[in-house]
Amino acid sequence: MALPPGQRAVEGFPRFGTHLHHPPPAVPDNPVIELAGALTAPRMLPVADLATMPRREIVTDFHCVAGWSATGLRWEGVPFETFYRMQVEPLLEPGAVIGYLIFEGLDGYRSVAAIDDVMAEDVLIADRLDGRPLDSDHGTPVRLVSPGQYGYVNTKHLCRIECHTSEPPVPDRWSPLASHPRARVWHEERHRYLPGRVVRPVYRALIGPIRALSARGSRTRPR
Repeated sequence: MALPPGQRAVEGFPRFGTHLHHPPPAVPDNPVIELAGALTAPRMLPVADLATMPRREIVTDFHCVAGWSATGLRWEGVPFETFYRMQVEPLLEPGAVIGYLIFEGLDGYRSVAAIDDVMAEDVLIADRLDGRPLDSDHGTPVRLVSPGQYGYVNTKHLCRIECHTSEPPVPDRWSPLASHPRARVWHEERHRYLPGRVVRPVYRALIGPIRALSARGSRTRPR
């Protein structure tokens, strides 16, 4: 199957990210996903409750905004649309029309997604990869998997989902590497202001340094 514009397949599935010079976060004994934002009341949903919900398995590729793609990954988990309909919609404030969601991980990383993008049928809250529970490199205990968007939307170690009726402020709006708000891989939405093909060389030049930082974080993880 063809890859999206500007992507190159790699062997394996590397641990990657600008913040990954730190070790993976510690996972609580009884992890929860906090539901917050435009709700009548926040809720702490035990991750264990996901086991009682309908599940799906998908085989898909993971596309990093830097230009590499890990192919043929087998993810298992709860379809995000199912999760949203069952767990979030009943809590919404009367009349609230949610347009955006913030996903936050135990490591403090946050991503923003338009609700239309993450309601796609192949988006999961995943807890298994290639037949095994997620490990610390790839997002234990659960993570967002949105194959149609670049990896920076696919928040690991998911612990909080925040609902918004309008687009939240963008912290990296004026950064030279300002991320695109939708991050759709087949549209090559890498950068907020510049065409994807223009920034390809810049992102690819960062692969080596970021991979080195990620490896350092892996070596310093707690035992």
